[in-house]
Amino acid sequence: MKRLFDFNEVINREFSNSLKYDARKSVFGTPNVIPLWVADMDFASPPGVRNALLQRSNHPIYGYSNFPESIYEALIDWFNRRHGWSIERDWIVLSPGVVTSLHAAVLAFTNPEDAVIVQPPVYFPFFSAVNELGRSLINNPLRLKDGQYQIDFEHLETCASNAKMLLLCSPHNPVGRVWRAEELKQLLSIAEKHDLIIVSDEIHADLVYLPVVFQSLQKISNVRKNIITAVAPSKTFNIPGLNLSALIIPEIAQREAVNTIFKKMAINLANPFSMVAFEAAYQEGDIWLDELLEYLQETRNFVIEYIKDNLFPIQASAPEATYLIWLDCRDMGLDDTSLQNFFTYKAGVGLSPGLIFGDAGSGFMRMNIAAPKSIIMDALLRITAALRLHTK
Repeated sequence: MKRLFDFNEVINREFSNSLKYDARKSVFGTPNVIPLWVADMDFASPPGVRNALLQRSNHPIYGYSNFPESIYEALIDWFNRRHGWSIERDWIVLSPGVVTSLHAAVLAFTNPEDAVIVQPPVYFPFFSAVNELGRSLINNPLRLKDGQYQIDFEHLETCASNAKMLLLCSPHNPVGRVWRAEELKQLLSIAEKHDLIIVSDEIHADLVYLPVVFQSLQKISNVRKNIITAVAPSKTFNIPGLNLSALIIPEIAQREAVNTIFKKMAINLANPFSMVAFEAAYQEGDIWLDELLEYLQETRNFVIEYIKDNLFPIQASAPEATYLIWLDCRDMGLDDTSLQNFFTYKAGVGLSPGLIFGDAGSGFMRMNIAAPKSIIMDALLRITAALRLHTK
């Protein structure tokens, strides 16, 4: 069946102040790379979002704004119909972004002498949310077994006895795991036993591939207390530059604590453009997202097979979620600096080095496949040619 939306269209993003494209020289030392690093997509955002932005821009005054009730209703309806999760209006705290939310939660619920657990290799702002705020960092590394990452629950139990908070990435960036209900229940059991606050970053919840089903930690929990959930339309609908997300906080005292942090930071959330994009995405984005997921799954499957057939000794497992491929390059026999130089200067492909996701990322690279298939194919052919020279 023909798709309504053309994800094969190549859109020129150069000279649009795009971080992904226009910062290539400063990030990689050369502009001559195919940029498959920062996690945004090379696809046009949904028509409903673009139309809402155009309509708002036609009003000639862009003054201070106020959140309408419809923005909360759009979020509630989306998570109810897409995930079967009933969110109450009072639980929602709007935020400039998930990274800001992580920092706010650490400030609101921990003191400088407290420890916070992260599970590397993990999205690098998890580390900064702890270290930059003067908290103690406890690493509970994921275990890689038969190509799949797992939570080390025995070690987590030890960590939890000395910690106040866990930052959970669900689905996980960069390894692409979707935690199953049994895993989340075991996590909740440990958290309840040790009175551990869990901040669950669920920004990739909508980008999950069939037949896997995403489960929100809060949805399967029997208690409201001590679970803070961060959600956003930014990754789903390719609008991360518009900076609006939400925290779902069922406990009123914990909501007030986060709101107090935002007030102290003097954050003004109500940007007239981010508001209309947020609402339109959740109201009108279903069909676009369904087609996007089909396209991404096709690309994911092709890339994984291509790596298996053509890119030895590089290995990769198919992610269950996200548009990120976690490349295991350890058998190439390169240190991390040489590995990045290989992809940048020999292959001409700009990837995220695994080491930024913690020491557990050493020997890995993260590849963003959310681009037209022609761009991804070009990148794979470049890596293939560079590997042939490398292994001679």
